[in-house]
Amino acid sequence: MLELPEAFTIAGQINSTILGKTIMNVTAAQSPHKFAWFFGEPEGYHGLLSGKTVERAEGFGGMVEIKAGGAVILVGDGVGLRYHAQGDRHPQKHQLLIEFEDFSAVSASVQMYGGIWCFKEGELDNPYYKVAKEKPSPITPQFDRAYYDSLISLLDMQKLSAKAFLATEQRIPGLGNGVLQDILYNCGIHPKRKVSTLDNRDIDSLFNSIKSTLSQMVFEGGRDTERDLFGCYGGYRTRLCKNTVDKPCGVCGSTIRKASYMGGSIYFCEGCQRL
Repeated sequence: MLELPEAFTIAGQINSTILGKTIMNVTAAQSPHKFAWFFGEPEGYHGLLSGKTVERAEGFGGMVEIKAGGAVILVGDGVGLRYHAQGDRHPQKHQLLIEFEDFSAVSASVQMYGGIWCFKEGELDNPYYKVAKEKPSPITPQFDRAYYDSLISLLDMQKLSAKAFLATEQRIPGLGNGVLQDILYNCGIHPKRKVSTLDNRDIDSLFNSIKSTLSQMVFEGGRDTERDLFGCYGGYRTRLCKNTVDKPCGVCGSTIRKASYMGGSIYFCEGCQRL
């Protein structure tokens, strides 16, 4: 799923691949999908975007924003973006296909669920989009120790588990259930552990792990469980995921386990992350 490392990586790939290209044709909602969300009527996306030139792309939290001549193309978590060079076959099923004058294209396909929003700048009043743009990204200097302390020191935070603190209420946009597994593993904190039980050393370690783990994921082009703009898996080797369950921990040799928690799955090392 699209989280901060993948959003950042794909935005950079867009900037190096389709920047300056002019949009020739747009096909939206061709393949019906119950959980594909659009802004307004997707039939109007061609009129909004055709003739526009791609200006830049940015990753905000778990979203990728592409600007083109006063219009915005925004995709969120659960959407796979793919680039197709001239002559490449386009996927038969997709929820958005943008074709350029040089006959290259970009497609967007919703997996389980996801949003594909095309709109004039300033039109979209989506709270997740606004928060993702307004809050500091953990891979920037603005996400410093003072800002982190302001999040974790709130009284309500003390009642939450480590997973709930990191991945709910858009506290840290783009940090979802996928990337939090390695963040907590790298600092030895169990996903179910209550924030109120963390001592000063744990709090320090968690901050450092948020910064270093996400930066490493971005530096290596996203996680090896997710695909980029060209359909390639990222270079970051994920420590905790479905591929490592029941295998030995690389640090202590204990078994990596999987459990259900808060409507999703958590992964943890029985030895390094004691509850």
